[in-house]
Amino acid sequence: MESQFGLMNVWNQGDFVTKAVAVLLIGMSLASWIVIFVKALDVIKYKRLARHSQDFWHSEDFATALNKLGKDETNPFRVLALEGREAAAHHRNTKAHLHDALDVSDWITRALRNGIDEFTARLQTGLAILASVGSTAPFIGLFGTVWGIYHALLAIGLSGQSTIDKVAGPIGEALIMTALGLAVAIPAVLGYNALVRGNKFVLTKLNSFAHDLHAYFVTGARVQTGQGGAEAIVVPLKKG
Repeated sequence: MESQFGLMNVWNQGDFVTKAVAVLLIGMSLASWIVIFVKALDVIKYKRLARHSQDFWHSEDFATALNKLGKDETNPFRVLALEGREAAAHHRNTKAHLHDALDVSDWITRALRNGIDEFTARLQTGLAILASVGSTAPFIGLFGTVWGIYHALLAIGLSGQSTIDKVAGPIGEALIMTALGLAVAIPAVLGYNALVRGNKFVLTKLNSFAHDLHAYFVTGARVQTGQGGAEAIVVPLKKG
């Protein structure tokens, strides 16, 4: 015998609006979980690349250092190093254009900043979906609840029976929509916050790497901050 309560009964007894709300919430949940899974893999990958980026500076020359970053074209540290090298080479072969009036420091800064901005935009792709799901899913679920309660009260009024056993079932089933909305929103919010923290870590490492690249292409050495926040010092590219 089919149960008169629960999710299946809500679906079977629900009208078009109730079913549309349920399908929408399920679709939002699937979208948010896909984004969380894909972006989490990206964050893990970029964190690993960030930890290995320091190997770049333990090289005898730039070509060797570049090889240590691997051949992955999606590696933001490798992309940044290539863009910095191309910017420095372009400035040495300057031509009569307005952008060539910039000095080498400003020109390389511009190139590195553009690279970081492009990677940041790519890194944050999909986070808008999580933010939208986290902020709207509870209200969509609440709408489903209000709609369900409205029809439950109409049915109770037409039947002429308002005892607790007649009220509890329909009202409880309508409240399931609120629970479903929260079940969709909470993982989206937690996933969004976790991904933002991971992205912030990666971008911090990338900005630090870009700062060292800028110093290297301008002066031939990287800049390091001394221990305890001491004054920055210039360190040549390490041998071996």
